[in-house]
Amino acid sequence: MTLTIFGILGLLMLFIFLGVHLAVALGAVSFVGVTWMMGSMDIGLSILSTTAYEALRKDVFIIIPLFVLMGDFVSRSGSANDLYALCNRAFRRLPGCLGVATVAGNAIFAAITGVSIAAAATFSRIAYPEMVALGYSKRFSLGTVAGSACLGMLIPPSILMIVWAVLTEQSIGALFIAGLIPGLILAVAFCGYCVIYALRNPDCAPCQPAPDVAGEDPEVLRRQLLGGLAILGLIGVVIGGIWGGFLTPTEAAGFGTMGAFVLGLAKGMKRQDVLDAIYSAGRTTAPIMILLIAASMYSRFLAMGGATQVITDLLFSVSENPAVVLGMIFTIWILLGMFIDSTSIILLTVPIFAPVATTLGVDPLAFAIFGILVIEAGLLTPPFGILVFTVKAAVPGGQVTLGDIFQGAVPFWVLILAVAIMVLVWPELSTWLPYNFM
Repeated sequence: MTLTIFGILGLLMLFIFLGVHLAVALGAVSFVGVTWMMGSMDIGLSILSTTAYEALRKDVFIIIPLFVLMGDFVSRSGSANDLYALCNRAFRRLPGCLGVATVAGNAIFAAITGVSIAAAATFSRIAYPEMVALGYSKRFSLGTVAGSACLGMLIPPSILMIVWAVLTEQSIGALFIAGLIPGLILAVAFCGYCVIYALRNPDCAPCQPAPDVAGEDPEVLRRQLLGGLAILGLIGVVIGGIWGGFLTPTEAAGFGTMGAFVLGLAKGMKRQDVLDAIYSAGRTTAPIMILLIAASMYSRFLAMGGATQVITDLLFSVSENPAVVLGMIFTIWILLGMFIDSTSIILLTVPIFAPVATTLGVDPLAFAIFGILVIEAGLLTPPFGILVFTVKAAVPGGQVTLGDIFQGAVPFWVLILAVAIMVLVWPELSTWLPYNFM
């Protein structure tokens, strides 16, 4: 049986490196594995079709398209521009203020979208041109946009958290709240780096003069306040509702989407803008939903074959030291992040590694936040680095190189991994809020 399991997993990796779509690869190897174990193609088809049907019936899946749609409404309404302008106004007196404003804007925008790629694309068009126009170096500007976009997968609501919770049958609300303190720590660390960089390299991040409040257009300020405060209100509804126990994550997603829709109308969204947002949300979520269905089949195969126990025994045969085992998991995630996107890494590894972490005595919430941070670092890791490619494609003018973005994002990559290790060493950073206030 052990040889069969490793043979099937080897087939899965072969499919992936051959470029087969992950959903197809997961479904195919799951069918082959279950059929092999049951000795009947009909039984294999029956088990997997039942698994797919049960996955489709889970009402938790509606959360993903709702949160993505909420982010699309906010982005297309122009509120993200207002948010960046307000952050810039608030931090104008700090060294590297535009970098700090970009990080702060991404942190707040993350609490609406839950998708790092959306944040990277949005702030590449908003923040990067202004930073370069005011004398900031391209490398620092690009690295700040790409690095701070990673906050989108840690600060709730996060699509990766939802996927992780579905796979491990954890509470989505608890996982959302668990990401708050690490997310804020990471945002503060990013801001601190921007300030230190500006102090040490004033030519690459020049200080800006204080704003002339008397000379500002009150209509512009009113519009910025409307957009920025509305976003904060949506965050209050989503996070506050879940934290306070007034709303389930599904209900919070519904209320947040309706609020974003009303905000969009108030900001002048047209009928076509609304339709474009709906179509965009559909294009974003459809592949994720198909992957989750295929991942349910994959999890069923792993459970039936006892693959989790086999791999656990293999890891412990190398060393029984928890630090060494966690180090191996950490290394595997970093290596996979060079070639595979975050959602795919979670679908492939979490059904195997989560039980291993439980065996080691690691808190499930802390391990989830640790894993999301490490996997999220893969978005900045060459050669794949999907956030880097997103920024390059979204930057106006296109006169940037991938090398500049990767080099500019290195400090943010290091900080992400540092916070991940902090969560593992001090799990209370992620467990204190959900265990004491939910």
